[in-house]
Amino acid sequence: MASPANHILLYGGSRSGKTFIFLRSIVIRSLKERSRHVILRHAFNHVKQSVWHDSFPKMMDICFPDVPYKENRSDWFIEFPNRSQFWFGGLDDKERTEKILGNEYSTIYLNEISQIGYPEYVISKTRLAEKTNLINKIYADCNPPSTIHWSYKLWIEKVDPEAPDRKIDNPNNYASMLINPEHNIENLPQGYIDEILKSLPARQRKRFLEGKFQDDIEGALWNDTMIDRYRVDYAPDFKRIVVAIDPAVTATKQSDETGILIGGLGVDNHGYVLNDASGIFTPRKWAERAIMNYHKYEADRIVAEVNNGGDLVETNIRITDKNVAYKSVHATRGKIIRAEPIVALYEQGKIHHVGRLDKLEDQMTTWDARNDKSPDRVDALVWLFTELMLEPELQVVRPIGSRHRNR
Repeated sequence: MASPANHILLYGGSRSGKTFIFLRSIVIRSLKERSRHVILRHAFNHVKQSVWHDSFPKMMDICFPDVPYKENRSDWFIEFPNRSQFWFGGLDDKERTEKILGNEYSTIYLNEISQIGYPEYVISKTRLAEKTNLINKIYADCNPPSTIHWSYKLWIEKVDPEAPDRKIDNPNNYASMLINPEHNIENLPQGYIDEILKSLPARQRKRFLEGKFQDDIEGALWNDTMIDRYRVDYAPDFKRIVVAIDPAVTATKQSDETGILIGGLGVDNHGYVLNDASGIFTPRKWAERAIMNYHKYEADRIVAEVNNGGDLVETNIRITDKNVAYKSVHATRGKIIRAEPIVALYEQGKIHHVGRLDKLEDQMTTWDARNDKSPDRVDALVWLFTELMLEPELQVVRPIGSRHRNR
């Protein structure tokens, strides 16, 4: 990057080329002088799958096709002919993190900082200590989370994230730039912007298409930062898998959607949201859709709220498949009281979304909990993890490989 600033943030929409730009810049720096550099994400598996196996080799093929490099797959770094090293690491494993942060670097690249906490950033930047002829740099990128995130405080407002009323020293040393998918349209598949990004819910569209930091909704129990930080690309093996339904009783254009969520309790005792199959359906269609996912994910049970439909909910499911394991649940407490224990599990990092679940996450971050009428997906989410994590039954670990993973 040509900026004279030492701390550079690229923020903006999905598939805008942020990672590619920073990887290319680091390789250029590596080839200028023997030096060491690192890219860090919250989870090592994320950086391994999305960068080591995908973005980095693609960038090298396009920009440096004649530059050879050696891969070290025990310590996860690559080495160029001039003996410069480019390390790949995660901040989720204490032993691995200590090993990586035992080195000194000329460049530290924090990839997807919406998932990285400020204390991790502070610790990481202490390793920006390699003495070479290069100017040491910190790079960072993100699909912008909410304005309460530390990256917004530091790079946009130029204040101390831990003391927002205090301006940072040397604010010109923190530079940022907005870069969106339309700036990278030549490298995107046809229809990605018009058919995918523009069809997202409004809040998600502002984030992943327009690249805007957003204010949290007053009264919302969840926020983007809470969800992003613990998002995963893959789930572990499971103790249990459940399909949770918040059924609608009508199917007109004005009807509420039927919330249908699939999730599991992992062998690590964390919860994972695997799929959101919600929509506006007739009773027959939502029953078929729920049962289809019950079999697809080899679920252990269907859980459905019956406040509105009573015994008709179970009857509807049994007509479609009389052999499914089924449990009805009744709402005897207010929406907020039922939701708050699940929110606490999110805050503790014990619930993870597998990939992005845009419509669910839009409801979670825009529902004003002071309005007692909660949306369908949120209701199904609360029933899902109430069943999996707040009312646990005898858990039997499934054999490895017996569960579908990332559908």
